[in-house]
Amino acid sequence: MNITISIADDHPMIIDGLKNMLANYSHLSLCDTYPDGEQLMKGLEKEVPDVLLLDIQLPGKTGDQLAPVILKKYPSINILVLTNFDNAIYLNAIMKHGVHGYLLKTAAPDKLLKAIETVAQGKRFIDPAVMEKVKELDKIRNNPVNNSLSAREKEILQYIVNGVTTKEISERLDLSYYTVENYRARILSKLNVRNVAELIKESLILGLAK
Repeated sequence: MNITISIADDHPMIIDGLKNMLANYSHLSLCDTYPDGEQLMKGLEKEVPDVLLLDIQLPGKTGDQLAPVILKKYPSINILVLTNFDNAIYLNAIMKHGVHGYLLKTAAPDKLLKAIETVAQGKRFIDPAVMEKVKELDKIRNNPVNNSLSAREKEILQYIVNGVTTKEISERLDLSYYTVENYRARILSKLNVRNVAELIKESLILGLAK
């Protein structure tokens, strides 16, 4: 199975390394490389690869912004995200766009080869190192504390995360200052944190606020 590949990455050393790696396999052929989203979109108008190795951190439009646009215009492309972000939240977000793979740039050549061959067949490939973090995040988000906050507490929590003061919250929700303070104390207790900084961090991890 011959596989054509394009690369979108703004680091010349990464591109050179990928070129050298791809040259070792006769069934892999490189179409072109692109340093940013604008040139990538222009290049795809001329040649559509089987697999696109897409970095998230690109100048101008980022990889996660480009992915849905590319897949809508060129549904035959199988996107393999190649990134330094070993973050489950990034993975979940970009996989929702329909990309087929997510691999860390630290991956060994044999793992990259397997990822390319897998996504070229329209199958999914996720770096095992990141998949472990996804499982950990799912465990955290399934924690009973997620269901212990009332609708009002979640609403106030979101205001707190957004930097809204107790006085402003009381005015917006037509509640007394002390009622909001009581809600704040109850939220801190339920999430088992000591201050607002810890509260914000914990609520983002648990997916309770945005």
